[in-house]
Amino acid sequence: MDRTVRTDIAKRARELREAIELHNYRYYVLDAPTIPDAEYDRLFRELQDLEARHPELIVPESPAQRVGGAPLSEFRQVTHRTPMLSLNNAFEDEEVVAFDRRIREALGAREVEYAVEPKFDGVAISLTYQNGLLVQGATRGDGYTGEDVTANLKTVRAIPLRLQSDPPPARLDVRGEMLMFKRDFERLNAEQALKGEKLFVNPRNAAAGSLRQLDPRITATRRLAFFAYALEGAEGLNLPKTHSALLEYLVTQRFPVCVERKVVRGVQGLLDYYHSIGEKRETLPYHIDGVVYKVNDLRRQAQMGFVARAPRFAVAHKFPAEEAMTEVLEIDVQVGRTGAITPVARLKPVFVGGVTVTNATLHNEDEVRRKDIRIGDTVIVRRAGDVIPEVVSAVLDRRPARTREFIMPKTCPVCGSKIIRPPGEAVARCSGGLYCPAQRKQAILHFAGRRAMDIEGLGEKLADQLVDRGRVETPADLYRLDIPALADLERMADLSAGNLVRAIENSKKTTLARFIYSLGIPNVGEATAKELARFFGSLDRLMRASEKTLQYVPDIGSEVARSIVQFFAERHNQEVIGKLRSAGVRWEEEKRGRLKPTTLAQFIGWLDIPGVGPSAAERLAEYPGGFKRLMQADAQALRRELDLSANAARSVVDYFSNPENRNVIEQLMDLGVTFTKDAAEGEGSPVRGKTFVLTGTLPNLTREAAKEKIEAMGGKVAGSVSKKTDYVVAGAEAGSKLATAQKLGIPILGEEGLKELLGQL
Repeated sequence: MDRTVRTDIAKRARELREAIELHNYRYYVLDAPTIPDAEYDRLFRELQDLEARHPELIVPESPAQRVGGAPLSEFRQVTHRTPMLSLNNAFEDEEVVAFDRRIREALGAREVEYAVEPKFDGVAISLTYQNGLLVQGATRGDGYTGEDVTANLKTVRAIPLRLQSDPPPARLDVRGEMLMFKRDFERLNAEQALKGEKLFVNPRNAAAGSLRQLDPRITATRRLAFFAYALEGAEGLNLPKTHSALLEYLVTQRFPVCVERKVVRGVQGLLDYYHSIGEKRETLPYHIDGVVYKVNDLRRQAQMGFVARAPRFAVAHKFPAEEAMTEVLEIDVQVGRTGAITPVARLKPVFVGGVTVTNATLHNEDEVRRKDIRIGDTVIVRRAGDVIPEVVSAVLDRRPARTREFIMPKTCPVCGSKIIRPPGEAVARCSGGLYCPAQRKQAILHFAGRRAMDIEGLGEKLADQLVDRGRVETPADLYRLDIPALADLERMADLSAGNLVRAIENSKKTTLARFIYSLGIPNVGEATAKELARFFGSLDRLMRASEKTLQYVPDIGSEVARSIVQFFAERHNQEVIGKLRSAGVRWEEEKRGRLKPTTLAQFIGWLDIPGVGPSAAERLAEYPGGFKRLMQADAQALRRELDLSANAARSVVDYFSNPENRNVIEQLMDLGVTFTKDAAEGEGSPVRGKTFVLTGTLPNLTREAAKEKIEAMGGKVAGSVSKKTDYVVAGAEAGSKLATAQKLGIPILGEEGLKELLGQL
């Protein structure tokens, strides 16, 4: 071989050893991996191949000649009596066929029986029992020396502290996997996020970090799970003859053992098991990255023996990599059926999870910022089963100098309508709900729903056909359909088409509340639609209403008001509503419910005039000639008649001079706002004039009951949290409103606190 070639090969071997050792340190010691498993496996196999072809390159310190990384210095070191070796990997069916052939040839058998089980994606540990009691637990470490984590393992309730045998064996070493179930991982990361602490990359990373806490009390809170899969170093025990029987013995000792294990025969049994577990992989409560095949007969296992770092009698058949590295070429947005705007990374093609991936979701704008994903970054991409591929993180040490940050567009890329993102929400949305082609199917299904326009017979499959064939673009197009336009659709005939046409015709006569709900305005549910219809009485008044006017409607805060105004401001939505009216959709004008009388002082306070507090509002309410004269007064008159400061008087004049503010007042007067002479409701109440937001489930009070009690004492209940919120009443499973309140420093009450404030304890 040419000397230059030998030098290049030796150099590459050194580079691979250094890279693998670095990643071993990051993964096993720091619990901070920076590359996915697939990339690590690729580097490891390249080094194995080099050393296999060039044995002269093998050195004792090569990672291919041992198992893992060094233990943390904070824990006492433990030497394993029997090394905890890893398994060789198979990635293709042909490699499994070759494994079975080697086993049969070595044993001189026509067919071999195998014990098979899932390959857990967790942390390998060894448990030592002496005279039936757990005396030591250790991590795998480098396979020969691990870390003493006995105190932490004793907090894991799945691990028995005492064996059930009587008398127990003198010594027993049980091998198994420490892991975290998917649901517990999600819960842990949610808790970490609330505390503003670092999120874990995956359940295995979380399990490793939890197991190696110096304080066992922290480990006890982490909901770790354990599965036993092997038994070593038995003294004073007659071992079973097969691996499957050994696992059954562990079950009798109350060890958790995976129920997905089986015994199969021959290579076809191995492959059938692999594919069956692969099909149910996503439904399992824990992560696995493959399956393990072991010769079932323990005597034959001993006959097969070991190679340098793995047993010959076993192999891990791994699933296609769920994580891989690639480059972000661009970040676009896509529009979902409900108008949600989702950032999507356009990727340099990469094979992950069994398919070639070119796109991956970034979820929302906040996630892009939190993960700091930029155009031009090298990133880790994850794909699990049929789940949409996602970008997990950026590989910062590979970030080039010229990356670009993602900027959320201001208009929908599909229809050109404005993109809006209500305060406190993570998801931005297209405001062209009735018009946007991306939202057509969802808009039509919602419009035709039983609680909306109630068009019987118009379901999801029919809506798909109508949109896909271009016969319906907006809900207004439904009223142009006739029997010939419907009869040739799948599962439709003249009779079915006739029934649907009649249902569409019958839907023309509806109520204002149903029609408002059918429009699919973001944040406007059925109850809010009814309240809007009662309050405004006509669609035209509602469409003209300002944000401030809408906030006078009970249970509507700034967030919902903004959604309504933005929806009706879109020209496309106005056009569709006009077409619906032209098609004959009609309703009786609702008789407006009489607005609850209020004092003039309360009304002035609600207007939120800068610099005008409760006492100034009381004085303004006493202005001679009433509210209309007050709106026309100049600063000098206000100072003379009410003894206001110069700044307060100027602020009042400026407020009433503003056309937008006058429009709000005129709208409310038109809607029938009336003033009482005194406040019969809430006079002297500690909640009078205060704004509350309710979130979560209270132990005894329904949300409606709590709302009634607050309003009866002169308070107001809003639908969203803002700086103007005085109190947030939070119950079980409180959501983003509670987090927003905590961020803004708003007082938070439970049910008892609310009752105490209302004087009802």
